[in-house]
Amino acid sequence: MTSENPITGAPIPDRRNDWLDAYTAETQMGTVQPTPQLFDFDAIRGIIYRQRWLFVAAVGVSVLVGVVITLLSTPIYQADAKVSIKPYGQSVVEGQDVNQGFNPNQIFDYLATQTEIIKSRKLAEAVVDELNLDTRSDLLGKDIDEGRAPGMTDEKWRKAKRDIAASMLLDGVVAEVPTENWIITIGYQSESPMLAAEIANAYADVFVRTGSNKSIESNNYAVEYLKTQIDETRARLSDAEQNANVYARNNGIILQPSTGEPGSEPATLTASNLSSINARVANARAIRIEAEQRWRALQALPASQLPEVQSNPALQTTLADRAAKQAQLVELRQRYNDDFPQIQTLLSQIALLDAQIGRSSSDIKATVRNQFLVAQRQEQALEAELAGLTGDRLVEQDQQVELGVLEREAQALRDQLKSLLDRYNQLNSAASFDSGMITKIDSAMVPGDPFSPNFLKNIGLALVLGIALGAVLAMLRETLDDRIRSLDDVEEKLGLSLLGHTPYVEDRSMALPGTDRFSALMEAYSSIRAAIDFSLPRNRNVIQLTSSRAGEGKSTTSVILAELFASLGRRTLLVDADLRRPSVAMLLDIERPKVGVVEVVLGHVSLDEAVVKGVHENLDILPVGEVPRNPTEILASREMREFIERVRSEYSLVIFDSCPVMGLADAPTLAHLVDGTVFVLEANKLPFGQARTAVRRLTVAGGQVIGAVLTKYRALQAGQSYNYQYGYYEYGSDK
Repeated sequence: MTSENPITGAPIPDRRNDWLDAYTAETQMGTVQPTPQLFDFDAIRGIIYRQRWLFVAAVGVSVLVGVVITLLSTPIYQADAKVSIKPYGQSVVEGQDVNQGFNPNQIFDYLATQTEIIKSRKLAEAVVDELNLDTRSDLLGKDIDEGRAPGMTDEKWRKAKRDIAASMLLDGVVAEVPTENWIITIGYQSESPMLAAEIANAYADVFVRTGSNKSIESNNYAVEYLKTQIDETRARLSDAEQNANVYARNNGIILQPSTGEPGSEPATLTASNLSSINARVANARAIRIEAEQRWRALQALPASQLPEVQSNPALQTTLADRAAKQAQLVELRQRYNDDFPQIQTLLSQIALLDAQIGRSSSDIKATVRNQFLVAQRQEQALEAELAGLTGDRLVEQDQQVELGVLEREAQALRDQLKSLLDRYNQLNSAASFDSGMITKIDSAMVPGDPFSPNFLKNIGLALVLGIALGAVLAMLRETLDDRIRSLDDVEEKLGLSLLGHTPYVEDRSMALPGTDRFSALMEAYSSIRAAIDFSLPRNRNVIQLTSSRAGEGKSTTSVILAELFASLGRRTLLVDADLRRPSVAMLLDIERPKVGVVEVVLGHVSLDEAVVKGVHENLDILPVGEVPRNPTEILASREMREFIERVRSEYSLVIFDSCPVMGLADAPTLAHLVDGTVFVLEANKLPFGQARTAVRRLTVAGGQVIGAVLTKYRALQAGQSYNYQYGYYEYGSDK
């Protein structure tokens, strides 16, 4: 796949696939990414170092302002009085706890409430009245009367001054909620120490007196309130009891006295009768069943076989008499005929006895039957009575539901009245008793030293505010500044592999290679040279060094890298491709020739005639002779492509030092002709947007950016430690 050069229209070979394997290997061989930290201390340290002067200036100005304000402020004195709070008071009389309607866990809320009462306007007005502060000039000022509105009456003006004095007290009173005890410190701040002590004592006295009066007033109010509630409850109870009685009378509900057993309740007359009749019905049913069973058992038996007959004494006597006569008859018949008079007499007597025995047996059997019939009729009569009472009881039960509602209402009112009377008796004995819940323990003394301004406190506050202001300004400045400073910014923001970085050197002469004084710088460039050597295949030996803009160190990097590669025995050609502002000859301190790279590319002179030798072994320099008028066309020409292919085979490495990318088409044009481009950027100078745009231009033109070199790197500004700044390249060197 090929694309066209946006400048010359020439086809651009796509060499990105040639670097895919190398890039993949480099990625796989890369170090493991560290776990993201909650705080990037290196970034914070870098921000502090970069913005140190802004931070110091903000802190200095804040401290200076704090000193000036402290010196110009009017001294304020604070006098403190202490009062003791006893949330539960002292229980001397039963019923004293009328004010103690809070949970022990709410003591802190109670103390906070008392503190707010101290700072209330009502208490301030009481203090004004206590000390007549509305008529005193030491609080209101001598010129207070000048603020009187025209036409205002004396009464309104006194009220207005009272409101002004109360407002001034509200502004000066101080009370904090205690956390470890039940003692509240009441303070007042004023320009006059004597006035501060007087008002603080007045606040404590009025607060104590108000608390005592409030306790007594609360008890009196509770007594009056309970008295009213008792009268209302009595009236309601009378109405409830009357309603229950009227309802019971109208419906004929008569209550019987309770049995006195635990849990027993009074029953109605109907219920009592129903219970009695029910028991009698059960008893009559049992009697009837017994009589019926007896009758059914005796009904089919002859009267003489009845057990009652056999056990009847009179009947047994008659039977015995009959048996005797039968015996006499048998004896007489043995001697006489039946016509014998005595036998006839016995027969008549025996017949009479048989008739008597039959009648008696029949009477006894009839008696059993009559007992059964009587029991049956009694059972039927009682069942009829039970049925009638059951109907009446069902109706009465419905009526008792309504009566129960009325009775429960009356009973609830009885219980409520009893509770109110008990509480009334308790509070009535404690209504005029002061339990001393708030007492004054320390009076305010006239302060000798001012409370405000506090020099050390104000300076400390100014220092803290200055640090905060400096931090905000530093973060704001950092947010608006997107320059590339650290090594991580190159890879994270630009997405380029970091080939290496060079330290910042103050003395520009130290940038010249070749002496031992440059050990730190030369070690850095040696590391860069090694990274490029490992990243660049030997068959791709033409590279370009460019930067976003001038002055970032690309030419210096090109010269030093060329000498380092040449020192390894590789035949190296350094081409000054900056056809607008060439600098290679000046950096190497050689005379700029009349013919150079332009003439060689166009074929006016041979390469051997234009190159400069002898600067370093294995190193040839091809500087710029005359600066051409059309550098872009020359770099995009077919002759330049042929020149690159020719020197590729003659040298082990060819380095082009091209001009910056931004604003010019030279570097992007040359990027698609070479095998790789090294992007050089200066730390703490180049904004991220410009660097990203420059890299994008190189990529769009078909160039392959193999990595970036960060020059003039300042470790402290990037957030690295002091040891990293000055000891990174000193391994093995003499200290």
